[in-house]
Amino acid sequence: MAHDTVLEQAANWLLHSGIQKPDGGVARYYLSAERRYLPISAEITGYAVSALAFLHSATGMPGLLERLRITADYLAGAWIPKLSVFPFEMDDGSHTLAYFFDTGIILRGLNSAGRADSDPKWPALVTAGARGMLQRYGAGAAIPPVIELPHCRPLPLEPRWSRLPGCYQAKPALAWREVFEQTGDAALGQAWHDTLAAAIASHETFLPGAAEPARVMDRLHAYCYFLEALLFAPDTEHRAAQLAGGIARVAGLLHSIAPEVVRSDVYAQLLRIRLYAAPAVPLDAEAAGREAAALRQFQARHHDPAIHGGFWFGRNRDGFLPFVNPVSTIFGVQALHLWQQWQNGQRPGLQDVI
Repeated sequence: MAHDTVLEQAANWLLHSGIQKPDGGVARYYLSAERRYLPISAEITGYAVSALAFLHSATGMPGLLERLRITADYLAGAWIPKLSVFPFEMDDGSHTLAYFFDTGIILRGLNSAGRADSDPKWPALVTAGARGMLQRYGAGAAIPPVIELPHCRPLPLEPRWSRLPGCYQAKPALAWREVFEQTGDAALGQAWHDTLAAAIASHETFLPGAAEPARVMDRLHAYCYFLEALLFAPDTEHRAAQLAGGIARVAGLLHSIAPEVVRSDVYAQLLRIRLYAAPAVPLDAEAAGREAAALRQFQARHHDPAIHGGFWFGRNRDGFLPFVNPVSTIFGVQALHLWQQWQNGQRPGLQDVI
């Protein structure tokens, strides 16, 4: 499939498949076997804003910038000022939970809207959101993953990675870093520093973290969030060594588990990290090429417009899993775009990390 077609089909899937509702909210998955969507997710909608900004820059396709504005406006409407939170799933209106991780992804999406759209309301909301994020969750090693609304009490921890503090929380903490650089707010700069330091101190125990291959694969996805954040650490020889070690760990586990079960977003995340980390971490172009080839297989060619152009979530020994997923699509298409750029002699800038 031609490179431009990969980008355009993914953009058309986001725009026209039905994964996004007319008001701008984006569903977490399309369940292809059941022909239905999961509820709208504020986090996934945040990723969609970043993706629309990226696709607008990469393709110039009509409709992307306007859809970006609609999507960002949806998130602005989801913000609860009196609680300083973005709620989790939106369809039922119950607003009972809020996630630290989701908040950071949403704020980074709104920041990308500000860069693409230059509307001053976005920096103001992102700054308020970043300060609310610190107020509600704190920073460092013991950030509660989930709080219960409206009292903003941390939920009890559970033995799964998304309900425990961990190194993956450095990725949403990038929102603090971005706002610190824009405003000079020293408290946010310190929150980013403390959370990254805690992630670096704890990351070596995160993998494999489970015995079952599917659970290890899920943890690889989360560990890649840590590596994505580590790209923004101070540029030192120690950081390069940590990135190189992390890339090797992910690649080793991914390729050993993939014959049994694999997630497309892990291929995409690993490929993106390889490309962003170069030249500080020398690029293994042969491995990157294999990962790009494996990733391309997940973009759906299908008669159903609810599926065509999106990326399948994963695959097991029986074939593709029956889920088409916005995050898999977003990470996948960006990774393939970066790989094509690298082959053409272009090097990606960290400002584009979704």
